[in-house]
Amino acid sequence: MASTGETCNSFMLECLQGVHQPGDTYMVALYTPSASLSRATTVYSSTDECPNSGTYTAGGQALVGYTAVLAGNVAYLDWTSDPQWTGATLTAQAMLIYNATRGNKAVAVITFTGGTITSTNGTFDVTLPAPGATAAVRLRNP
Repeated sequence: MASTGETCNSFMLECLQGVHQPGDTYMVALYTPSASLSRATTVYSSTDECPNSGTYTAGGQALVGYTAVLAGNVAYLDWTSDPQWTGATLTAQAMLIYNATRGNKAVAVITFTGGTITSTNGTFDVTLPAPGATAAVRLRNP
């Protein structure tokens, strides 16, 4: 499923402070429609996170292949693989990318295009926002 995202305000400030680093472990966790996530989110929380199911466990999974890119006047992040959970019965509306190495600090809130997505004992695939200055996890909010 496709997704769109908002970079968390705290992440932008923390980048200027040198908090987040390329070698850190960045995670992605799934959230139910009850979750209250926004660019004001500052840290990972298990409140309203999807329950364990199949290969999905609390805290989500690590993202692989961190890349930072500058495109014109916008810096953005990308990862080389999209998250996937198998054998999962989940209902999710959003996900949170966070930095597990740095106290679970929030990076971006991603909502699924089309709203709530349900998987019943199947594969729950997520397509992260496309690399580039307009859709990716970027250091510039509209």
